[in-house]
Amino acid sequence: MKLATLKNGARDGRLVVVSKDLTKCTDAARIVPTLQAALDNWAVYAPQLQQLAEQVEIGSVPTFRFHEHDCESPLPRAYQWADGSAYINHVELVRAARGAEVPESFYDDPLMYQGGSDAFLGPRDDIPLGDQSWGCDMEGEIAVITDDVPAGVSEKDAAGHIKLVLLCNDVSLRGLIPGELAKGFGFFQSKPPSAFSPVAVTPEELGTAWKGSLVHLPLRVDYNGEAFGRAEAGQDATFSLARLVSHAAKTRPLSAGTVIGSGTVSNKGEDGGPGKPVGEGGRGYSCIAEIRMIQQLLKNAPETPFMSPGDVVRIEMLDGEGHSIFGAIEQKVASA
Repeated sequence: MKLATLKNGARDGRLVVVSKDLTKCTDAARIVPTLQAALDNWAVYAPQLQQLAEQVEIGSVPTFRFHEHDCESPLPRAYQWADGSAYINHVELVRAARGAEVPESFYDDPLMYQGGSDAFLGPRDDIPLGDQSWGCDMEGEIAVITDDVPAGVSEKDAAGHIKLVLLCNDVSLRGLIPGELAKGFGFFQSKPPSAFSPVAVTPEELGTAWKGSLVHLPLRVDYNGEAFGRAEAGQDATFSLARLVSHAAKTRPLSAGTVIGSGTVSNKGEDGGPGKPVGEGGRGYSCIAEIRMIQQLLKNAPETPFMSPGDVVRIEMLDGEGHSIFGAIEQKVASA
């Protein structure tokens, strides 16, 4: 089942059920008006929405053209957004960039921060940038949305609470991060609104690509029309998405509609070291910070600048037949 939220002037948008090929959709209002309302009572609404999805495929319900540009993020706002560290290779690289070592605990205890969830960007909305010196960066990620998760849930049981999967651009302001972390309280100003893919899908929709609470497909990141990242989301993951959900719920329950991110999808090179750019036969990168750090290691100085007004990032994932699964996040940086 594939779900999306269309812009309609209301804060939480209009829930629609989308066809598998992302070409058409039907209004879900006769069942439930918003995705958050569906998640609040998922056991009741999910079977009805699934039935509607099947009717869309056989053409037995009225449909209209689905346009990704009309979409909000599937949840335009959420009760909670927490981003984790499934891919420790990314953590190693960005911490090295600011001269910080990775504590041994990070390899068996996930890193996680709580981001702003009150105002997500739409998947085709501009990224507003107030000051270019802030160092605007994209971060291509996988994310999941849960139903109600009890405190202390195990990783095994947490997997059953993952109801939807989607993509994320976790925008970061790299120039503000060191100063904030030095205060000892974590990210705040350095993490502006994130954006999510036009469509969220049930894990079952991913078929064999969903295994071990990871998506085993490449995450495609294009930057200004050029291939920038093709990291395999099912490889080099230290933690599964279920483990991140369990980690978030260690001491408190998670409300239905909680969004948990994987952290930047990141692969090591074939030799176990830093990966190569796509243009050099590697899998590239899902954020600019990684290539800057590798340039620092190899050339003693970063060469790739962070994003500036006019730059465009596109994040997408294709199935084995080359069809888009979630639709695309495609955003241009704009002066705020």
